[in-house]
Amino acid sequence: MYKCGAYPVIEKTAISAGIYSYEILCPDVAELAKPGQFVHIKIDGFTLRRPISICEIDHKNGALRIVFEIRGQGTAKLTSLNIGDNLDMIAPLGNGFTIPDEIHPNRRVILVGGGIGVPPLLGIAKVMKESATAILGFRSYDKIILAGDFKRADSHVITCTDDGSVGFKGTVTVKLAEELQKGDVDMVYSCGPEPMLKAVIAECEKSGVPCEVSLEERMGCGVGACYVCSCRISKNNTEFMGRVCKEGPVFNGKEVML
Repeated sequence: MYKCGAYPVIEKTAISAGIYSYEILCPDVAELAKPGQFVHIKIDGFTLRRPISICEIDHKNGALRIVFEIRGQGTAKLTSLNIGDNLDMIAPLGNGFTIPDEIHPNRRVILVGGGIGVPPLLGIAKVMKESATAILGFRSYDKIILAGDFKRADSHVITCTDDGSVGFKGTVTVKLAEELQKGDVDMVYSCGPEPMLKAVIAECEKSGVPCEVSLEERMGCGVGACYVCSCRISKNNTEFMGRVCKEGPVFNGKEVML
């Protein structure tokens, strides 16, 4: 179930170069939303809507937070909205992450995010709290986003940078392998560039730990009608084209064919 309407922006922040955070007042959407789902936003002057992952869900105050990067003229135009302006969106869309019904004190989950793939993982961190270990990868210090938000959610945070300007110098999968070797991991959740997701899935398969990955694809309708965002899925020994907007954006790591 999803809603379609115009909702006011109640907070706007530039959190890094070319990356913005908006908080949107939308009680009817927030009531339905789950971590890992996305919103589909209409931007004046553009035919196709833009899909943006949900970063945080504030059930108490009826609001959603989205964090996005300027990647073209559409998202650049989106940044012209200010507090009090209305955002035309369809939401919440897609299937989100599988959240455990109960959190075991001696078990944990690992969140692996790369770049702009970090925001959709924050919702899980806020649910799992100290049971979550967040491994966040960025190109350099000036590209780091939301690390403080994960810490405030009580997650254990490991920061990785390509140039070594902060934290571990290297890829998130090196740290993922180290954490998996410690054991007691129930699930790995990941979102980021495709090569990173492939590496995360491979590490999880080695360790026998289930994982869920959130994919990013160009979309048309956003509700499963046009098949523009299809990706290859293998399930029960059968290969088919799954729609990222409908069957995803979150998939079982063993089923998605990257």
